[in-house]
Amino acid sequence: MYAIIKTGGKQYRVQEGDNIFVEKVTGDVDSEVVFDQVLAVVNDGDVKVGSPVVEGAKVTAKVLKQGKEKKILVFKYKAKSNYRRRQGHRQPFTKVVIEKIEG
Repeated sequence: MYAIIKTGGKQYRVQEGDNIFVEKVTGDVDSEVVFDQVLAVVNDGDVKVGSPVVEGAKVTAKVLKQGKEKKILVFKYKAKSNYRRRQGHRQPFTKVVIEKIEG
C-alpha cells in the first residue's frame, strides 16, 4: 500500500515505514504530524485518485529530526560595474517516518 501526498509544494510517494525529508513542518521531535492532502491511495491494485484530494484519506507520520541543509552560496555579479553580492542560504527541513496510511 502506498500513497501520494502533497506538502511544502512538492509531491511524495510514501509507504509505511519510509523515512523522508520534507519542507519544514511545525512540530517537535517525536511528535505526530498528519498529512491530509492525499492525492492518491493504492492498495493491492485498488486505486483511489482524488480530485484534487481523496476524501477521508490521511497519512500519519512521526517527526524524527528538525534541521537545516548544507549552506549554498548565492552570488550575484555584473561584469565591469563593480557589483558583487554574496549571500548564504540554509533550507530548513523535517525528517519524518511514515507510520500509517488511511484511506
